[in-house]
Amino acid sequence: MDRLLTCLIAAGSVLLTVRGEVFKGDCNFEGPYTACGYSQGKDDDFEWEQANTMERPSPNPWMPTDSAFMMVNTSGRFSGQKAQLLMPQLKENDTHCLIFQYYVAGQREGANPGQLNVYVKENNSPLGIPVWNATGPAYPTWRQVELAVSTFWPNFYQIVFESVSTGQRGLLAIKDVTLQGHQCMSTPHFLHIKGVEVNARQTATFQCTVNGRPQDSHNLWLQGIGGRQAPMRETKPVNSRRYIATFDVENTTKGDSGRYRCIVHSDKGVGVSSYADLTVKQPPVPIAPPQLTAVGATYLWIQLNANSINGDGPIVEREVEYRTVAGSLIDNQPVDKTTHKIGHLDPDTEYEISVLLTRPLDGGTGAPGPPLTAKTKCADPMHGPRRLEVVDIKSKQITVRWEPFGYNVTRCHSYNLTVQYRYRAGGKEETREEVCYDTLSVAPQHTIRNLSPYTNVSVKLVLRNPEGIKQSTNVGVLTDEDVPGAVPLESIQGSTYEEKIALRWREPVQTYGIIKQYEISYKALSSFDTEFDLTNQSGKVFKFSNETSHMFVGLYPGSTYSFTIRASTVKGFGPPIITQFTTKISAPLMPGYDQETPLNQTDSTVTVLLKPAQSRGAPVSKYQVVVEEERPRRARRVAEILRCYPVPIHFQNATVLNSQYYFTAELPMGDIKTPVPFCIGDNRTYNGYWNAPLLPHKSYSIYYQAVSTANGETKIDCVRVATKAAIIVTQLTTPYIRIAPAAGDNQLTGTATRKPDAVEPEKQTDHTVKIAGVIAGVLLFVIIFLGVVLVMKKRKLAKKRKETMSSTRQEMTVMVNSMDKSYTEQGTNCDEAISFMDTHSHTLNGRTVSSPSSFTMKTNTLSTSVPTSYYPDPFVPTAILVPINDENHTMTSDTSSLVQSHSHSYKKKREVADVPPYQTGQLHPAIRVADLLQHITQMKCAEGYGFKEEYEINKSFFEGQSAPWDSAKKDENRMKNRYGNIIAYDHSRVRLQAIEGEQSSDYINANYVDGYHRPNHYIATQGPMQETVYDFWRMVWHENTATIVMVTNLVEVGRVKCCKYWPDDTEIYRDMKVTLIETQLLSEYVIRTFAVEKRGAHEIREIRQFHFTGWPDHGVPYHATGLLGFVRRVKSKTPANAGPMVVHCSAGAGRTGCFIVIDIMLDMAEREGVVDIYNCVRELRSRRVNMVQTEVRMTMSLLEPRERERERERERERERETTTRPCSKCLHSLPLYTIPNTPHARIHGLV
Repeated sequence: MDRLLTCLIAAGSVLLTVRGEVFKGDCNFEGPYTACGYSQGKDDDFEWEQANTMERPSPNPWMPTDSAFMMVNTSGRFSGQKAQLLMPQLKENDTHCLIFQYYVAGQREGANPGQLNVYVKENNSPLGIPVWNATGPAYPTWRQVELAVSTFWPNFYQIVFESVSTGQRGLLAIKDVTLQGHQCMSTPHFLHIKGVEVNARQTATFQCTVNGRPQDSHNLWLQGIGGRQAPMRETKPVNSRRYIATFDVENTTKGDSGRYRCIVHSDKGVGVSSYADLTVKQPPVPIAPPQLTAVGATYLWIQLNANSINGDGPIVEREVEYRTVAGSLIDNQPVDKTTHKIGHLDPDTEYEISVLLTRPLDGGTGAPGPPLTAKTKCADPMHGPRRLEVVDIKSKQITVRWEPFGYNVTRCHSYNLTVQYRYRAGGKEETREEVCYDTLSVAPQHTIRNLSPYTNVSVKLVLRNPEGIKQSTNVGVLTDEDVPGAVPLESIQGSTYEEKIALRWREPVQTYGIIKQYEISYKALSSFDTEFDLTNQSGKVFKFSNETSHMFVGLYPGSTYSFTIRASTVKGFGPPIITQFTTKISAPLMPGYDQETPLNQTDSTVTVLLKPAQSRGAPVSKYQVVVEEERPRRARRVAEILRCYPVPIHFQNATVLNSQYYFTAELPMGDIKTPVPFCIGDNRTYNGYWNAPLLPHKSYSIYYQAVSTANGETKIDCVRVATKAAIIVTQLTTPYIRIAPAAGDNQLTGTATRKPDAVEPEKQTDHTVKIAGVIAGVLLFVIIFLGVVLVMKKRKLAKKRKETMSSTRQEMTVMVNSMDKSYTEQGTNCDEAISFMDTHSHTLNGRTVSSPSSFTMKTNTLSTSVPTSYYPDPFVPTAILVPINDENHTMTSDTSSLVQSHSHSYKKKREVADVPPYQTGQLHPAIRVADLLQHITQMKCAEGYGFKEEYEINKSFFEGQSAPWDSAKKDENRMKNRYGNIIAYDHSRVRLQAIEGEQSSDYINANYVDGYHRPNHYIATQGPMQETVYDFWRMVWHENTATIVMVTNLVEVGRVKCCKYWPDDTEIYRDMKVTLIETQLLSEYVIRTFAVEKRGAHEIREIRQFHFTGWPDHGVPYHATGLLGFVRRVKSKTPANAGPMVVHCSAGAGRTGCFIVIDIMLDMAEREGVVDIYNCVRELRSRRVNMVQTEVRMTMSLLEPRERERERERERERERETTTRPCSKCLHSLPLYTIPNTPHARIHGLV
């Protein structure tokens, strides 16, 4: 047993010894190579072979002799085929020096059979790159190589020999591999090498510490396991035995990461260091662009969005990089928060913004992330355009120039430049604005065209961008003069006379400069008198600029002249304006009669010679023979005034009219072309005039007159051709009586009537005396009575004219006399009405009074054949109301005779019993509604004079100012009054809330008016003017008004009556906001509903405006019932708790008062059954001047029961129409203003 144990121990010792030698790495290849721990590569193309020529010599000449070695035979191998021989893995605490010999031999001298590579494989890393190789021509000799391996614990390494065939025949061999435990003698070793970490695109610097001293024969480089190599940059000695070699791996990328080692080649071999790791990190880059959160003119707010990245962390720094889109880099700004404000940017500029992220080490900043493109806002322009100047001035255009500017001024690439100019045209200021397109030139300019000549223009430039406006200074300029405009045609007025024309005109509206002179050319065009030679009737005159009138003399009567007027400035004459005027015709020139002796004379006839007259401006149209009775008391002055006889009076009417003359014949012009004899008293009829025989006992003057008529004018000239003295009755030679032509006898000129049979002279004389006595008495009474009445009336009228303007009074009178047909249709026959009212009486307040319709009509109207043109004064009454003071009173025979002779006289005498006297203007009792129709009819029967007598002429019914109006007359308030004579009384005026700092801001032309048992129920005011619109709405708000009644149109007969004080949508009047919310169009009026707000008041009020469109100024509505329906509609729509109702027309007097009277009287009629219009109007006029001017008659008619019933029927018809047709059709029936077809309208040329 002991013996066996000893043997086993010995065998194990041998095995351990053998095993230790294998793994040591030494091998002489005399024994099997595997015993040394060597092995073949697994993927070899061929194998290494072991040979020992000491034991078995080889006949191959290139085989080494007397050697044991490992070899590779390249014969028959392809190029690139390889074979590997692996040493065992070695592990030591220090460096090793491995020494081996190699042999390369070819078939022939200098051949290259292959390449021998030596690899040092550390741990289990890839094979890498050879640290040494033998290549080139083969020389059959053994060579020794030192391999200095520096590997440190716990690493291990393995040597690999590799043979690579070139395709040529030969062999490669190695032998005597010796591993020494010390450093190599000729080849230096390395100390431990450290790993390096860098960022991509940076340089990785490795430092290798080399034992020994630097030698020129040594070649050092850095070798990467992936094939990347780096040369030595520098060496630096550490001490006398060591130095440091530095290697740079430049521009590293992520792919350069891996293991690197230092390699040194010497003439004896190669040294290899251990591996060190190179770590290349990729700098971080954001995945998403930053997010824009706010934009300004010079800043941008962003959110970084840097949480998601591409690359390696950690992130130690964040930056924002921004640049203009044009590409110029602006700046990088470090960021320490997730949001960042980039400031100090340029306005209206587009930027690209990126985020940069940085990791540790140099080059750790990654590339900019995806960019955000953002644009800053525009900023206010720096200033307005500068150095604005006018460089060219013409009559209708100017050119301005300014200093050029760019982005530094506009601070925005999107801007516009306009020229704004102001001037006055037509009395109001106009503002215009034009775009300037010349903004980029060196000398920008703009031309303003279509200006008015000689006009002050204020010009400025306005620079605008989306963020603001800047303006230049204003430059004032006066455009050049030009030829003036035409003289206004409507301003040319001519006063025509028989042989002269006074011409007046105004300067042109568009003077376009300073008027220097006027040129007036005139020329005769035609004449009514064909005998005139007009060739010399022309000429031309010049007038200075301050002379706008001229009297043209030496003209022909009855001739039409053309006048051409034009004005001139320094630029020349303007366009001409042509007008025509016709001179008045002159009376014909009667022939001379030296002696007033007849050709022949009898008791009842006178024969005279009628000679033709000479025409003057118009041909003689007819001749007339007039017989005038000579009366002893006739004054010479009257005879001179009535020397000619314009009013034709028949012989039959002369006695009735108490006329001293009558027309005895009228002869056409053709009958007296030459002198002809004519017998006065031949008992014939000439053109409707009876040539009655003359009375022998009377004295007569025979007048012969010629009449010329043309162009609406009639001129008469006359001459006395004969006289006839009275003959004493006893001297009569032929007894006779007059027999007038039968009624309706219309004999032609020259036909004679039947001569009466002769009677006895005594009876004729007696009868004549009786007739003469009666006629004389009657005529004397009538003349005295009419004279007294006419004198009294004319005095009253003269006083009235002084108080008011005559034009207004004439219009009012004509209006009353020419009421529209809708009222006249309501009347009944005057005779029937009077007979009905004779016995009518009513009870008022418990006492019996007479109806105020009892009167007697007394006329002084001439025959119906008298032309109205002979009485131009419209105030001369045609009927007079005479009070009845005695119930048993009867008219005298004279008056009865006079009344009976009138064509409209009453057939019966009136009887009045137990009726107290009625005095016009003194007693005005209320009228029962049931009696109103008869009262109106009574007033109408005297052609409207009853209305005038009671409401206008009567002194007790005052008109004009009746109370102080000092506030309205103040200078600061005068412009607030539309008319100077219709202003507000102080005691009843509406006082507005005063505005601080504005003097007299409490005044408005408006007065309170009481309603029916409702104080201050109405406000009567004028139609607002442009200056008083705000005051009007202030009053509406302050008085809590809910209803506005407008009874005028904005424009009537071409004149502005009221300003449009309401909006079409919304309008702000200082602190008042008015909004139109509804418009209802009806056939005769419009209802508008407004929402009204006041700044500071927390409420919105609804206000209705009722606009009656069919009521002309100083006139009456065409359909009276429409107005009555309008009044009822206003009453029904007005809230009970609202403030005063505002009523206005144009002046706030006539139509305004009529509306208020109707409204009050309707209430009174419904409550009491009576109306008191007189006292109502009287009360209104005490509150406001001239209330109810001409509308009293219409007011009575509207209050009459039948009229109100008519209105109700029309209202029912309108309601039926409304249900069958759309309201939009009402628009077609809505007039801008209604002009009634009444006599008043025709007089004023409206229809």
